[in-house]
Amino acid sequence: MNYSISIIGCGSWGTAIAQALARQGYEVMLYSRRSEQVRHIRDKRINSDYFPEIVLSNNIAATDDLKKALRGKEYIFISVPTSATAELMAEIEDHIPSESTIISTAKGIDVESFKTNSELIAEYVENPLAVLSGPTHAEEVIKELPSAAVIASHSRKVAEDLQKLISDRRFRIYTNQDVRGVELGGAIKNIIALAAGISDGLGYGDNARAALITRGLAEIARLGEELGAATLTFSGLTGLGDLVVTCNSTHSRNRTFGYKIGEGKDKKTALEEVGQVVEGIKSTEAVYRQKVRGNISAEMPITEEIYGVLFEGKDPLTAVDELMTRDPKTELGSR
Repeated sequence: MNYSISIIGCGSWGTAIAQALARQGYEVMLYSRRSEQVRHIRDKRINSDYFPEIVLSNNIAATDDLKKALRGKEYIFISVPTSATAELMAEIEDHIPSESTIISTAKGIDVESFKTNSELIAEYVENPLAVLSGPTHAEEVIKELPSAAVIASHSRKVAEDLQKLISDRRFRIYTNQDVRGVELGGAIKNIIALAAGISDGLGYGDNARAALITRGLAEIARLGEELGAATLTFSGLTGLGDLVVTCNSTHSRNRTFGYKIGEGKDKKTALEEVGQVVEGIKSTEAVYRQKVRGNISAEMPITEEIYGVLFEGKDPLTAVDELMTRDPKTELGSR
C-alpha cells in the first residue's frame, strides 16, 4: 500500500527519514524554505548541504511551497528544531488536513514554556500525534546501516500503524506509549552529551566519559520520574540507547560542540564550526531555569555545571572539579 507522506524540514534528519521511507516505495514530499536547496534536490537528486555524496531516491519530490507540501497528506513529519516549532505550527495549522497523523522528530525542550516538541505541536492542532526518537544518527540511517528507533504515541493504534509504515529490514521500530519519557530522554541526553564532549575535549579518557554516561542516565531518570515519565523508558532506546550513541559518536552535534568547548573555544566559535543546531544548549537553559524557579526538585548536578560553562563563563576544568568533589553519595540511593 502506498501513502501520501510529507517531511517538513530539509535538514539532515528530515532528509534521512525521507530517504528511508522512499526506499520502501513510498512517495515522499520534502519541504524546504530554501528554493536553492529544492532545486538541487529536484535537478541533481542531492541535498548538498548535508549529504553531497548521497543520491536521493526518485520517489522524493521537493518543494518550497508549504501548502503544496501539506495538501492531502496522510502522514506529516515535523523535522525542524524545537526552537522553530511554534512559529512553524502557527504558519501551517490551518493547512494541515484534519485526518493527517503528525510525527514529531525534534529532540528538545522549549526554553520559555518548558514544553516538549509534541506538546508545542498539540497547542495548534488536534490531529493524531506521535514522536519518532532513538539512537538514530541521520548519517547512518540514510546509508541503510542497521538502526532501531521508537514511535511513541498515547494511542497504541497510531503507534502500531506508524511502526508498520516506517519499519524496514535496516530500520527497526519499537512502540511506546510513554510519550513524555521518550521526549525527555531525547532532550536531556543532549545535555549529558555536551558534558561528554567537554570531557573529551579536555583530554580526559574513557573512564570519565563512562562516569558521565551512567551518572547522566541517573540524572535523566530522576527528572523523568519527577515529571511523570515511566522509569523503564530510560533503560530503552530513547534513554540509554540515545545517550550512549550521542555521547560517543563523532556524528553527534552536541558531543562535537562540547568537544570544542573543552578544547578552549568560545560558544560562538564552537557553534559556527558545528554549523548546525545544537539542541542541548537550549535544553540546558530550559532545565536550569525550571530548577532555579523551584519547579524541579531533582538533583541535576551535570546540568547545573554545563549551564555554568555555557552561560556563566565557568572554566570547564572547574566544573569537572566541582562534579568530582561533591558530597559522597551511595550509588543506587543517589538516583
